[in-house]
Amino acid sequence: MIKRKKKNKQDNPFYDPALKKRHTSANRFKKFTLTSLIFSIAFLAFFLFDIVGKGLPAFNVAYVKVDVTYNEKTLKDSRFAVENKFRSIVSRAWLRDVPNLVRANPELMNTTKETWVLADDQVDQYLKGHYNKLKDKHIALVDELYAQGLIERKFNTVFFTNGDSKIPEYAGLYSAMVGSVLTLIITMIVAFPIGVMTAIYLEEFAGDNKFTRFIEININNLAAIPSILFGLLGLAIFINLFGMPRSSPLVGGLTLALMTLPIIIVSSRAALRAVPDSIRQAGYGLGLNKIQVTKDHVLPLAFPGVLTGSIIGLAQAMGETAPLIIIGMIAFIPDAPSMVTQAATVMPAQLFTWAGMPEGTYIEKTAAGIMVLLTILISLNAIAIYLRKKFEVKW
Repeated sequence: MIKRKKKNKQDNPFYDPALKKRHTSANRFKKFTLTSLIFSIAFLAFFLFDIVGKGLPAFNVAYVKVDVTYNEKTLKDSRFAVENKFRSIVSRAWLRDVPNLVRANPELMNTTKETWVLADDQVDQYLKGHYNKLKDKHIALVDELYAQGLIERKFNTVFFTNGDSKIPEYAGLYSAMVGSVLTLIITMIVAFPIGVMTAIYLEEFAGDNKFTRFIEININNLAAIPSILFGLLGLAIFINLFGMPRSSPLVGGLTLALMTLPIIIVSSRAALRAVPDSIRQAGYGLGLNKIQVTKDHVLPLAFPGVLTGSIIGLAQAMGETAPLIIIGMIAFIPDAPSMVTQAATVMPAQLFTWAGMPEGTYIEKTAAGIMVLLTILISLNAIAIYLRKKFEVKW
């Protein structure tokens, strides 16, 4: 038999000695990226688990069933609406609201009714097994009432119907939610038309010259500026220069509009650029002018991408806190604003305030508020993805 000579790698004219080193480097890079991905997912899971674990208890709050008396004496001093032994375990804020309750329901006057009354935050924390400052006699009373079924944990409607309060169990997110809605309405009314029209001009009408290149560079740079600088700009222009009301959704919306404009412009230009030139050329071939081609053909085809970018910009603006702190939208606001010129706060600023409070109830409500805010932001991004998929045109 003829023995074939074993070929060596060095005898192969196509063999590259650096190939093994490149493969090793590629595998190492792949492992690094996989490790980073696993670490990021683990951190996100830990974050969500911690937030949900702390926030879920806030959606339930303790109520005590006691006799409430409505008469002239209780209208002057609402502490006398319940028996003396219950005054330390019911909410002071609920008792202060007794006169308003009688005004809204005059038939309650000169009556005594067994009512579910909001419990003090320390009672709520005790029932949840958290740290509390209840005295032994109050703990004994709470245990006795709980055994009799006179204390229950119910869904915390106060969290969604009340504004901020210095009394923990009575603090809610309602005024901040209304302030966020009004602020974002102003943001989109200002940012969306200006951003889209700017993108149309730069992409469809502006010539390639030094002026337009200067504008494009500045728009791209504005998208990378820290958001707190927009707050300083809003403070200097809208409040100090034009004298607009401080802490109002009007100023907050205009400030966030400045911050959102670069995002809308960049995303809208990308959507317009994605429309094939054949669409424009066909319009010109039919005798249409540039405005008609852009208005009737290019913009409708690019609108899904424009809308997607705008929704993402809106979601980013909703989560901003730093620029709104600068213009004063972190003030104590117990009542929801009814006009854009009234003082208001927004959800991120409200959560920032609660996070600095020492009471355990505020810690729970901060986590619960984060859950609500994350739900809204995820929903907005989901809507953007849905609209993009639904109206996307593939060429």
